[in-house]
Amino acid sequence: MRSIWAVAVNTIRQALRMKIAAIFVVLLLVLLPVLGFTTTGDGTLKGRLQTFVSYGLSLTSILLCLLTLVASVYTITSDIEQRQIFTVITKPIRRFELLFGKLLGVVLLDAGLLVLFCAIIYGITAYMPSFYAATEAERTEAANEFYTARANLVLPDLDVSKEAAEDYGKLKATGQLAQFYPGFSEKEILDQLTKRRRLEKRAAPAGHELLWEFENVRPLDPGERLFIRFKYDVSVNPPDSYVYSRWLVGDYRQIKYGTPIVTPIYEPPMRKDPIRTFREIEVPADAVAEDGYLAVAFLNVTLNNMVVIFPLEDGLEVLYKADTFTANFIRAALLILLRLIFLACLGILAASFLSFPVAMMFCLAIFVTANFSGFVLESFSYMSDSVYTVYSYTLKWVIWLLPQFDKFNPAKFLVPGRLLSWSLVARVAGLVVCVRGFLMLLLGLLIFSFREIARIVV
Repeated sequence: MRSIWAVAVNTIRQALRMKIAAIFVVLLLVLLPVLGFTTTGDGTLKGRLQTFVSYGLSLTSILLCLLTLVASVYTITSDIEQRQIFTVITKPIRRFELLFGKLLGVVLLDAGLLVLFCAIIYGITAYMPSFYAATEAERTEAANEFYTARANLVLPDLDVSKEAAEDYGKLKATGQLAQFYPGFSEKEILDQLTKRRRLEKRAAPAGHELLWEFENVRPLDPGERLFIRFKYDVSVNPPDSYVYSRWLVGDYRQIKYGTPIVTPIYEPPMRKDPIRTFREIEVPADAVAEDGYLAVAFLNVTLNNMVVIFPLEDGLEVLYKADTFTANFIRAALLILLRLIFLACLGILAASFLSFPVAMMFCLAIFVTANFSGFVLESFSYMSDSVYTVYSYTLKWVIWLLPQFDKFNPAKFLVPGRLLSWSLVARVAGLVVCVRGFLMLLLGLLIFSFREIARIVV
């Protein structure tokens, strides 16, 4: 252990002497405060906070990721190219201890810099309401929608596979598949029919209502507030681009079964909301029943024949405070640290058998792909059946090794005030570090242990 620690300390010193490390540190020390006092967002306090946290965390993450790759690759390749490694491996230190020491040094450096820059971001975020002399209304909005950690409950996916299969059978029996879906495969047609059936379950013609029921809603405090976040789509654009509606939030079972009303039921005044724009309805959290049940009812009171549709991805969700902003911010910082640990393992693997330029190109290619992994994986779903079969037995397992940085982006949780749970952090740690990172480190150790460092010349 003493040998590993000695290598780690030497690695930190070596990384701090790198000019690129000094440049990245100075850039963050200068840019983060500048961003904090120049970002405007949509002009409101919440908009400024969201913009600063989004840009600040993204900038910190990108620069530290690049620094991690450069440091982890350079610290090994430079020792080999400059033959400094000869003075190390000739001593009673094993090769795996050398690599573990390098990894530990890079991770400790990352952790220290991450704590420093996250402390700057957190401090500016906490001070911003005083700096801009925000109004009481803006402070309340920021407290409810930014300085919080809100859990979200989305609409459950209804099983409409049977209806979609029946629709497909009817189209096939009447010979209309080629007419309505020319060039589509059977899988693509079924996907389209399933999506249409699911949208029908979320559509309300004029004068009709929709009812959604949620289970296991557990607000942090019944005295807090609930937020119903929604967005409309419509069959025909109304003349004024607004939808008129009535809502009901509470224990609908009391109305459905005629039982005495114990849990409060809230019915906000008739609303007028723009289409294709996110809106929120705020009600007290005591609308949730003791067993965690909550119902949300929507009534389309628009006078024309317009059909109101709640989109599949982000049509409606229930938000409630489940933790504090500080705890959420700490978990977001841990997500970035897990990303840095994976990249350090990747750099160690690349440096174990490649030169510095080639190793950096290899690491940057994986890093860029990991940041767009969601788009890459989604694109494979549009392949033909034959190509998809080949992909599923070849590239699928290689792509699986890539971490999905875009899916677990911490800004996606902090900006809208969404809860980043410990279970999610643990899942990312297990998949990204304990599985993928460990496999890369193990492969790097295996390659480096058999690598010929220098040839014997007689």
